[in-house]
Amino acid sequence: QVQLVESGGGLVQAGGSLRLSCAASRTIFSLNAMGWYRQAPGKQRELVATVTSGGRTGYADSVKGRFTISRDNAKNTVYLQMSSLKPEDTAGYYCNKIPSYDHDYWGQGTQVTVSS
Repeated sequence: QVQLVESGGGLVQAGGSLRLSCAASRTIFSLNAMGWYRQAPGKQRELVATVTSGGRTGYADSVKGRFTISRDNAKNTVYLQMSSLKPEDTAGYYCNKIPSYDHDYWGQGTQVTVSS
């Protein structure tokens, strides 16, 4: 069964922190690099952080130094620790394998709203 369940979003003031979680089915998680994507209204989906099966990470310039991605291979779970949040981080956040395309399965996402 293919499944992605994101959680942990919410409303936070600028400068605050949130920790997102994503529980994935083994068919998606196993041996795949995983990533967190985000999409704001009227904008294209953006890949913000990646982690390989071995733990190597990568970040978009817009979040580098503020976000930290990690994964627990035993739990098929990916995390995104977000700190020093800015209003421009406001978006729906989704996790998925790398690469992923519009026609792939996507979970419901979790909304992050950062107030100024």
